[in-house]
This record gives sequence, structure tokens and C-alpha cells, in this order.
Amino acid sequence: MHGQRLPRSAVLTELPDNLEEQVAAALREDVGGGDVTAALVPEHELARAEVIAREAAVLCGQAWFDAVFRALDSRLRVTWLAADGERVGRDTVLCRIEGPARPLLTGERTALNFLQTLSGTASAARRYVEAVDGTGCTILDTRKTVPGLRLAQKYAVRCAGAQNHRLGLHDMVLIKENHIAAAGSITVAIATARRLSPGIPVEVEVETAAELEEALAARPDVVMLDEFSLDGLYAAVARNRELGRHVKLEASGNVSLATIRAVAETGVDYISVGAITKHVHALDLSLRITRG
Repeated sequence: MHGQRLPRSAVLTELPDNLEEQVAAALREDVGGGDVTAALVPEHELARAEVIAREAAVLCGQAWFDAVFRALDSRLRVTWLAADGERVGRDTVLCRIEGPARPLLTGERTALNFLQTLSGTASAARRYVEAVDGTGCTILDTRKTVPGLRLAQKYAVRCAGAQNHRLGLHDMVLIKENHIAAAGSITVAIATARRLSPGIPVEVEVETAAELEEALAARPDVVMLDEFSLDGLYAAVARNRELGRHVKLEASGNVSLATIRAVAETGVDYISVGAITKHVHALDLSLRITRG
């Protein structure tokens, strides 16, 4: 059972349905009533350009990049030289663009913003995935995402080989400290979740060995071990196996690249890492344009 996929009703495996909406909103924000600088270029001027990665990374965000230019002018053509999920080296040419110069200039920043942010997310996720390679543990993202880019960042996480935790508040019951306090107990909270949301995965967060015992007895799908020590994680894994509950265990809280391997080796099924989507280091990209 160790390392299997987290059960849930919706896992993002394809491009998000709201991609075009994300692009349209980004263009509205940037272009407003019109690009007054691009208007300096003659209307019928043609141009070619290329996008270069100025640092090594995992590429992600092609569909958003393409959609920006498609929305501005269907005559713009993008030719990719690398694929989403592919590792690219420093100074790699990622794609070439050709077509009318005005819309190319107008879309440059919006397109690069998507590409650099999603590539940064994918690159971070890949580092964590590689850090636990061979342990059987699965890296999960969280809901700590850039507002408006939740599904885009979760797509980037998948491209990097990690998996998505819940997409939002609608596809998984995640019972945390305040929910437990309001419901009365872990046992009551889990039972109520099963009654109100049949068929939806239920996860509960615990902070102590006593809470773990209560949670395991109530049999959620997943128990989140919040800020457990390594010894505590080893003990939790052993206790779960001893009881034969077959409940999945997720480690969470203050996990870094320096510590994640040791956490994975305790035998937990999942490790959730908010930093993957929250502490995004945008990929350094350069778009260079020449006249056609």
C-alpha cells in the first residue's frame, strides 16, 4: 500500500478547463484599453523572436504561452523545441515565435509570466520528487497557491512527477484542529464527514500520539501527521501497521529539501510541501525579437 496514489474524487491530470479564462484575465490586466507602446511599430511589420532559459529548469506552461499569442493574433506561430516536464539547461532556446510584430510585443510579458511561474513551480516540485526517489513516498502540493493560478500550478506539479493534494474545499474533507474543536472530537468529525459527504475522501490532521490513536480507530482515508518528529513518524507508521488499519499517512509541516529524505524514509505514504507552490522562484527567461 506504501506510496500509492492519494484517493480523491478529482485529480488534475490534464490541462485545466479554465486555462483560457486565466489567459484572458491576465491580458485584461496588462493590456487594458490597448498597448500604446506597441503602436509605435508599423501595423504590418513582421518579426521573429526566441525565448531562452537563462538557468536550468523543468519547463512548464506551454499551453498558457501559446494561448496568450493565439488570443492576440491567430497569425502568430509558436514552435517549441522542448516539452512540458522536460529538463532544460541554461541558455537553451525553448521556442521560436513569428508573425505580426505588434501583437508579439503586446503578449511578451503576459506569456513569459505564465511560463516563468509554472516552470518555477515544476522545477521546485521536481527537486522534492528527486529527493525522495526510491523511498516509495509521494510528494504532494497544497492549497498554498498563487491566487487565480491554482489549477495552473497544480498542473505544473503533475508535470514534475509529484501529485496534487485536494484541488479545493470541494473534493476532499480535510479535518484540521479548528474543525475538531468545533465538532467536539476527531471521532465525531470523521463520522459526520462520512455521513454528509459520502464517497468523498476524508483526511484528518493530528498533532499527538493520542490523537493518532483516536484517528486510526475512526478510520479516515488519510491521517496527516502535523509536525511530528522523526521518531514520532516512525512510531506512527509502526502503530498503523500493527493495527492493520491500512490508513494512509501523510507527513506535513516544516519539511525542507534538507530534511525530506529522512522524513520519507520513516515509511509515510505522502509528504505535503507548501513551498512547492508558495515560494515560487520564477524561471529567468529572455525573449529576444528581430525584424522579420
